[in-house]
Amino acid sequence: MSGKLFMVATPIGNLQDMSQRGLDTLRNCDLIVCEDTRVTSKLLTSYGISKPLAIVHEHTQPASVEKTIRRIHEGENVAYVCDAGTPNMNDPGGKLVEAAYEAGLTIVPIPGASALTAAISVCGFDLQEFHYLGFIPHKKGRQTLFKQIAENKISSIFLESTHRIDKTIDSLSTELEENRLVFVGRELTKMHETLYRGTAKEVAVRLKNTSTKGEFVIIVGPKPKR
Repeated sequence: MSGKLFMVATPIGNLQDMSQRGLDTLRNCDLIVCEDTRVTSKLLTSYGISKPLAIVHEHTQPASVEKTIRRIHEGENVAYVCDAGTPNMNDPGGKLVEAAYEAGLTIVPIPGASALTAAISVCGFDLQEFHYLGFIPHKKGRQTLFKQIAENKISSIFLESTHRIDKTIDSLSTELEENRLVFVGRELTKMHETLYRGTAKEVAVRLKNTSTKGEFVIIVGPKPKR
């Protein structure tokens, strides 16, 4: 009888956000597949969990995925975790899930922390519809994308790093209508979590007066009704 593949969400900064169901799954599975064994080992050690680890990351060869699928076929229950947050949000978990579907295996989501949903819950925008963009390109197509975001009538959500946050907010200040609102979540769930909401120019000032260090979730609110 085949085992199951469990996609387990992990904390994005605050260890207390690890769910009891997620912990039970990690304790009871036969193997934990992760992006980086160093990151996952720290998480497991903090909860007194010891399990065999295997790696599936963005540069993983197909053989690694196939080996994991074979172990599930042989009856093992396997948990997949990314470095932080919900699997398949900008991580290679999708490769494993796709292979599991093709093999006819059972896949079980174990929900939990997510930077995307955390930001959505506190942005104060109408998000019945939104456009999720992941990480903005570093160079090619970057400015064109900002122009598209400005023309988009619904909210746009994307991620940004500490190295480019200033340029990104400056680009939004240039492209967006002056009264269009922006939300920026910095270091969500972590010690230095800070929330910014206002026009792009207002957010730029507040960022400069606080800090541009950390990981950012940016939500450009819907286009104002005329």
